[in-house]
Amino acid sequence: MIHSGDTPGEGGESGCAVELGADLHDRAAGEGARAEPGAPRTPRLRCVAEPTQRAADARSPFDTRASVDEPQAREPAAVPEHAPEPVAQVRRRLPLLLIVAAIILVADVVSKIVVVAKLANRAPVDAIPSVLDLQLTRNAGAAFGFAAGATVIFTLVAASVVVFIVRAARQLGSVGWAWALGLLLGGALGNLGDRLFRAPGPLRGHVVDWIHLHHWPVFNVADSAIVIGGILAVVLSMLGKSLDGRHAPADSEPSST
Repeated sequence: MIHSGDTPGEGGESGCAVELGADLHDRAAGEGARAEPGAPRTPRLRCVAEPTQRAADARSPFDTRASVDEPQAREPAAVPEHAPEPVAQVRRRLPLLLIVAAIILVADVVSKIVVVAKLANRAPVDAIPSVLDLQLTRNAGAAFGFAAGATVIFTLVAASVVVFIVRAARQLGSVGWAWALGLLLGGALGNLGDRLFRAPGPLRGHVVDWIHLHHWPVFNVADSAIVIGGILAVVLSMLGKSLDGRHAPADSEPSST
């Protein structure tokens, strides 16, 4: 056998060799054909594929396994259906809550100071005849004068609401919930300040009310903020909006049989 130089083949490199004489005689005998003595020794070129090429050609077209020479394709990381918003998003919502709460608290405190100074020992002042008047009243109960005998209980409830809102603010990522919690926090702090610092004493202080809509109990700015914030929170919950800004997944419909 005489080896020749490597000849490039389709799909890779292959090694080639020239067979003469006994090689041809033995191959012909192996194939069932008797070589005649004295027959001319015709050269024959035989090419053998390299091992890697031979293994690649031998693979089944249905074999999906990657070979050692093929790079492994990485699948993209699975993204959760409801990915949480980044911490920066929460930090952008928290200032909004604090600003809303501060505006409500300042408006409530300043309005009560002015009312106590101007309307004490005076008759109600008509703002809109037969609709709205301003009159000073002191409320020992809850909003709009309900349950006047449970002052200490409502003081503790107001303090608990403040603590709950402060803890919930760490997960805040929704603008709507920032408004709702800001209104609730500002209103709760406004009335809590009256419970703590006004007569007759700590935890039993009477809340200053001064806004009187005809056919409606007297209330104040803090009461209005609590009511509006509560309504907004109910609406957001009905819409499936969570504190972190994501929409709650809808309940899957039962499969029909």
